[in-house]
Amino acid sequence: MSLDALGGRKSRQRALEDIGRRLLAAVHDALGAVAEHFSRIIFDVCGSPMDRGENALLQGKRTGRMGEGLAPDDAAYEKAVLQALYAHVRAGQLEEAVALCRKANQPWRAASIRGALLFQWRAIANEPREADAMDDEEAEDSHQWRGNVRRRLWKKVCSQAAASSSLSPTERALYAALAPSPQTALALKSVARTWEDHLWTLVSLACEERLSAGLASIERECFWENGLGALEGGSAAIAAARDAQEEAGVEEWEQEVIQALEGLSNVAVAEGASADNPYHVSQLHIILDRTDALLEAFASELQEGTHVSSPEYTSMTRFFAHLCLFLQMIDMPVSPYATQVILESYLQVLEQAGQRELIAMVRGALGDNAVERYALFLTSLELSADINERRLALTRAREHGLDIERVAVVTAERTIEKAFTILPPAKGPLPFISAMEPPPSEPEWLLVRSIEWTTFLESTYDTALEQANVILRYFLGHGRVQIAKTVLDMLPPELGTLREPEEEATEYMHYRQFFAVWDALARVVECEALEQPQMNKDTRAAWLSDYKTLIEQAREQVVKLFTTDWLVSDVETRAANAKRFRDLVRIRQIYIPELIIRLHSTLVNSRGRVPENLKHALLLVNVVADSRYRLYDDFSSQPGRRLGDYLGAMRQAVLAGLEGGGSDPFRILTV
Repeated sequence: MSLDALGGRKSRQRALEDIGRRLLAAVHDALGAVAEHFSRIIFDVCGSPMDRGENALLQGKRTGRMGEGLAPDDAAYEKAVLQALYAHVRAGQLEEAVALCRKANQPWRAASIRGALLFQWRAIANEPREADAMDDEEAEDSHQWRGNVRRRLWKKVCSQAAASSSLSPTERALYAALAPSPQTALALKSVARTWEDHLWTLVSLACEERLSAGLASIERECFWENGLGALEGGSAAIAAARDAQEEAGVEEWEQEVIQALEGLSNVAVAEGASADNPYHVSQLHIILDRTDALLEAFASELQEGTHVSSPEYTSMTRFFAHLCLFLQMIDMPVSPYATQVILESYLQVLEQAGQRELIAMVRGALGDNAVERYALFLTSLELSADINERRLALTRAREHGLDIERVAVVTAERTIEKAFTILPPAKGPLPFISAMEPPPSEPEWLLVRSIEWTTFLESTYDTALEQANVILRYFLGHGRVQIAKTVLDMLPPELGTLREPEEEATEYMHYRQFFAVWDALARVVECEALEQPQMNKDTRAAWLSDYKTLIEQAREQVVKLFTTDWLVSDVETRAANAKRFRDLVRIRQIYIPELIIRLHSTLVNSRGRVPENLKHALLLVNVVADSRYRLYDDFSSQPGRRLGDYLGAMRQAVLAGLEGGGSDPFRILTV
């Protein structure tokens, strides 16, 4: 991963964390407002605790029911206090809850709520501290610890209170919210009325469970939990064991949380919108990091017209459009197809509403997504459209105001990617070259025709050059010479005149050189097949002249290919693209032994008609053995491509040189 990519990921992570904190703060503010509303009701309607106490005594004297439970006003007041406390705790406003308890003259309940505060001691903490905060008051405060040092014991008491049948459901829910756990889950779920209540309950349980697991893993080191025993034992061993346990538990915990969240998709609610409400469905998909599936599903429904007649069509389209824009803003990858469909629908909503000031912004946000979407459409044509239909479909992109060059490039890229997801990679044993290749399969033909998209316009020829090299490397690496030749024949001649990028232009020139050699050897075979026993003298002389010329041309072209660093990359290129280098090495290992042995056989087999060809066959070994070209390195251990196979053929050529008599095996070189 590059530093830029890593930095981008960190930037997006920081952006998401910041957004998450803001969202959480907004939720807490909303819940806090509810809690404050409860508090005002308590003191505005029910009066102060002292006033209620006096009223309770008078009521008891009048009714003669002293000590027989709370009076109706006190019971209502107590219920209101508990509801307000629960709202504060759920909003994460523990200090506000403590203040309410003290205001209600319930210091014991304030102490129980403060037990939820985690232990902190700044004097021994490794948290960064600001330099300008080191005044006398801050220095003195740093030596004071805060929070609950015996949290496990406190949590156990809270769990017992949450399970107590003598307490009201609201009070049990209050203690369950302070110490969520599987044991207190029932008390929390009993007061969950809305879908949001169930979501909050699930998240609270999951987070507290993870926190408890983390604290449990270090409790052996906690003096307040284990006394002097925490000071004994090897800290390194404890840390190692803790790390191993954490790694094993994280994945299991994540899967359990995901399964629990998935269960919210069909949870029953007593109040508010149901679980299948579009916003709840969307919220759950976002939490589960399934945003792409959510957007694609909504886009498909838009195209099918599912929501057009719904009263929520406008608000839903606006919501999903803003979600797409937000994800784009924080550089989160989203489905280009779904984004295009949703934003286009949103544009229609804005046009109908007359909100012209937003239309330009949304159109600008389409950007490359419009190109991606049209390119995906063209890719979906696959093999159903001929070259003329493809050309026409591409030119229509200009009618939609799209960059036609960009559409062509993206379509070709997506088609190549699609083909490569189906085709096997070019690796493993080297293939044998067959004179009768099977016809191309549909994925192979799709890869062949992918090059059409970038050959319609001269402005995309540079991209076509690069893509042509990729396709030719693949087919030659699989031994599919005829299909590779088809690709080369499809390309416009102008590609051979390009000089930039230099590396791509050189590789393409080498492929053209290879096919020229391959065709030259094929013409020799075809000419040889034309020889007939019944030829007259003149016909045979003409044929022999052609045959000799073709062999001479093939020999010269092969030697030229071998002595020009064919498909050899420099060191910088190898380091920059290791896969390309491996592909080129594979091609050399397939075709250099093939061409050497084929040329050798052609020269030796033609010695009866062209005697000097035997000499050329023996001289060829000098080129193979030359350390400047290192052709011997391209022989492999596979039968037919071993250096020993070539040396065996050379031995037969030397023996053939003795056919004319004499004992000097090198005499043929001087003839």
